Amino acid sequence: MNFCSDNVTGAAPEIMEALAAANTGHAMAYGDDDWTRRVEARLAEVFEREVGVFLVATGTAANSIGLSVMTPPYGAIFCHAESHIECDECGAPEFYSGGAKLVLLDSEDGKVHAQDLHEKLIAPDHGVHHVRAAAVSLTQATEAGTVYTLDEAAGIAELARAHGLKLHMDGARFANALVTLGRSPAEATWRAGVDILSFGASKNGAWAAEAIVVFDPALAATLPYRRKRGGHLLSKMRFLAAQFEAYLTDDLWLRLAARANGTAARLAEGLAAIPGAEFRNPVEANEIFVTLPEPVIRGLEEDGFRFYRWPGEGARMLRLVTAFNTRAEDVEAFIAAARRHAESTAASVGAVEAGARQGG
Repeated sequence: MNFCSDNVTGAAPEIMEALAAANTGHAMAYGDDDWTRRVEARLAEVFEREVGVFLVATGTAANSIGLSVMTPPYGAIFCHAESHIECDECGAPEFYSGGAKLVLLDSEDGKVHAQDLHEKLIAPDHGVHHVRAAAVSLTQATEAGTVYTLDEAAGIAELARAHGLKLHMDGARFANALVTLGRSPAEATWRAGVDILSFGASKNGAWAAEAIVVFDPALAATLPYRRKRGGHLLSKMRFLAAQFEAYLTDDLWLRLAARANGTAARLAEGLAAIPGAEFRNPVEANEIFVTLPEPVIRGLEEDGFRFYRWPGEGARMLRLVTAFNTRAEDVEAFIAAARRHAESTAASVGAVEAGARQGG
């Protein structure tokens, strides 16, 4: 009953079966294998156009190597203050880009908003004394559990193009966002103005598999060298590709994401009935940020449920994340436990108030 992250899960059975099937015989190394070629062709079908595909093992590598071709070392990458590239990648984007600067934009819903970006871009230009605007990075779905609409993404893309910037999308939970949007992968990416997508699978049923998907051919020219120089060209690439092949077969990736989103929606629905529950944002993917009374939180912790207090120890806001294999019975157990602790708290408060009245 671990709701800490969608990283705590194992791999989907279909992914494990694909890995076992790939673990026979010999295959050429460094991506010169049949699995990788099939995945490249399949991703072109998924996105309805030719794309550059560069498989890596981690989301940090996908984001950082992808961003490295979008900015010079003296460039600025605009991103949300809670984005993964800012908070959880140990300076990797700066490292891989040779020193580019992350310029932070804040908002309660986890999104970069066009107006905020516009204000940054029209600020006085001090020439060589400031970094040069180069790229924008959006997280889809966001670290706040929200999802950019197509109009929001397209609006930012239009603004970026007007200022000569490239647009990157961190899609660690891209499948979850796509299920919410109900639109095609093409509509949610390059047709909305995205130049590079970090297409995640690890959080959604893969063992370890991410893809840098490049829609602008000019950006793909140096990526093979950057991936190799950065230590992320796997010699046994077939095992990354085998995961993606299974992930993309019969829309497994979307079915897994739909399960995760569905259990998150049910969990949010149940918690909404707890007195004092307050949600930071609407639940639009598989992450929930909810504030609960402290006695309820302590009771849940004592029951053995695992989750993060957000942003840290002592906070009353919880971050709850569901995954492709979150069990419905675990969700119902969490809701029932929260309700039980809320009722117990209310009864205790009622008893104290009754005693005070009698004493008075």
